Amino acid sequence: MAILVTGGAGFIGSHMIERLLERTSEAIVCLDNFNDYYDPAIKRRNVAGFGDRRQVKIVEGSFCQQDRMRQLFDDEDVTEVIHLGAYAGVRPSVEQPHLYQQANVEGTLCLLEAARQHPVNRFQLISSSTVYGAGAGIPFVEDAPLGMPLSPYGATKRAAELLGLVYFGLHKVPVVVLRPFSVYGPRLRPDLAMSIFTQAICEDRPLPLFGDGSIRRDFTHVRDICDGLLAARSADNVVGQCINLGHSEPIEIRRLIGLLEEAIGRRAKIRREPEKPGEMPITFADLTKAETLLAYRPQVPIEQGVAEFVAWFLQNR
Repeated sequence: MAILVTGGAGFIGSHMIERLLERTSEAIVCLDNFNDYYDPAIKRRNVAGFGDRRQVKIVEGSFCQQDRMRQLFDDEDVTEVIHLGAYAGVRPSVEQPHLYQQANVEGTLCLLEAARQHPVNRFQLISSSTVYGAGAGIPFVEDAPLGMPLSPYGATKRAAELLGLVYFGLHKVPVVVLRPFSVYGPRLRPDLAMSIFTQAICEDRPLPLFGDGSIRRDFTHVRDICDGLLAARSADNVVGQCINLGHSEPIEIRRLIGLLEEAIGRRAKIRREPEKPGEMPITFADLTKAETLLAYRPQVPIEQGVAEFVAWFLQNR
């Protein structure tokens, strides 16, 4: 029996595998294709801490290959799926929508088909807060109208959710959909705003700020996200549900820059840029459902989390 973690060499995936190693003696399969969306060497460093553990098997490959996924589920006797693998990012999805459709929709379908043919105990489908889109009520409530996604990324994540829920209804694949909000922390991807801002401030370069900095994001520490995913492994009454995992305290991007300045000890040089299409003006998770079903309560305040991230960045850049 094995737990399959897709995207296991990525930011959240590598943290999740480390947490699983603390919690279970079950075999863990880390599936990642180590693509060049960002430097593959970063992903290889992410898995360095557990790559030699006998409990973990690292499989380099794509979950978009149906026959290979069917074989993987059989060969490794996969009994649980934590599907974190995806192409992420709003702005790149505007430029490369076909790539996002293939990975996020077709790839999810390949995994669901494998789980239909080789039944599993639970299939965690990790979605995104971008599914809420324009017109969603604030704060975002899972079972309220979602609005229209503002980017191909958001649309593909919503399509993946719907496929998961259809496979639950039709084939009893035990899917639970988790929606993380603006995850950050050590090993954060280099293409995300917090990483870009931190590097610019550290190097005394102009920091690109799109718009006036009033966009608000519900930043959530990766430890809190992993707590939610761990709870969803065995919680009752979550199969067939969509559940937010956020912090429920959105802050303005200009406030984030201020926190980074405090942690780094240097003022930012701001370069104003026009607002980018596809960006949501606010993300804000209602956590009622997560609290009720998962006993989920975020523990890491943004001030602590940003200071921790900066300390990691300075040590590892």
